[in-house]
Amino acid sequence: MGTQLSASTSNLAAHLELGLRCPSCRAAVDGLSCDSCGFQMGVSDDIVQALPPDRVTHYAQFIHDYERIRAAEGRGSEDDEFYLGLPYKDASGMNSKQWRIRARSYDYLQKHLLKQIPRSDGGLILDLGAGNGWMSYRLATAGYKPVAVDLLTNDRDGLGAAEHYRKLIPKLFPRFQAELACLPFQDAQFDAVIFNASFHYSEDYQATLGEALRCVRKSGLVIISDTPWYSSEDSGQRMVSERQAHFCRSYGTASDSIKSLEFLTEERLRRLEEYFSIQMTAYSPYYGLQWAARPLLAKLRNKREPSQFRIFAARR
Repeated sequence: MGTQLSASTSNLAAHLELGLRCPSCRAAVDGLSCDSCGFQMGVSDDIVQALPPDRVTHYAQFIHDYERIRAAEGRGSEDDEFYLGLPYKDASGMNSKQWRIRARSYDYLQKHLLKQIPRSDGGLILDLGAGNGWMSYRLATAGYKPVAVDLLTNDRDGLGAAEHYRKLIPKLFPRFQAELACLPFQDAQFDAVIFNASFHYSEDYQATLGEALRCVRKSGLVIISDTPWYSSEDSGQRMVSERQAHFCRSYGTASDSIKSLEFLTEERLRRLEEYFSIQMTAYSPYYGLQWAARPLLAKLRNKREPSQFRIFAARR
């Protein structure tokens, strides 16, 4: 434990044939130390720490607020079985509706998108916004080689919670604390990059999507899953205002220390397509009748339109 580099972690990049780059100066590195600028990626509890000091400062308040709110929402457990059941069973019963959405999205990904990736020849998948590692766990048990990335490293709702999966995955997937707009990986390595309910936390969609496209192999997939979508900018902004007001009432903070973009619209997607010269394909998993009826019910009650969850995918 602590900050020493374990033998398993020190060999991780070589074992996976994973090329790393310095998140500070962006030079290719051999191992975790950068000869160009001197930055050292540390390791704590087998999690590679790939945030430069200025970015640690940038995210400190966000991480503090986010962890406090998530704890109040009842996220996480001390029980292995809680994590091993995700996303199909929320043993705590605290966030079951959200996990049902995650399960439907993941099943759709497996059936319609990930089946295009050969597991026997690579199958290297970058799980961005991995949280407690549930998707990386499912990908690993399905035969893929996931790499988990998140800002949170705590042992209930962050990357540290992935230790619970060692019961089924003794050689746990690699975990990196890093920001999505500056990934510590060299170009064109991954067969797929999945934004796992995380794209909307970005402060700059072009920078964030650009990093994913940089890291994916030629003809590889970049997938945006479980990010709120609205038909208009106004509806999305109203959602943000309502949520911040709720957070202020409930937790004493708006949780807005970073300027996350929070949602997608057709116009936002169109601008990204034009900028990168890509085509985003939209997929609509079925989340059940109650979910499907939400837009109509909102209209009848004179409420703002509810968010929709679509899956967007593009090839590099």
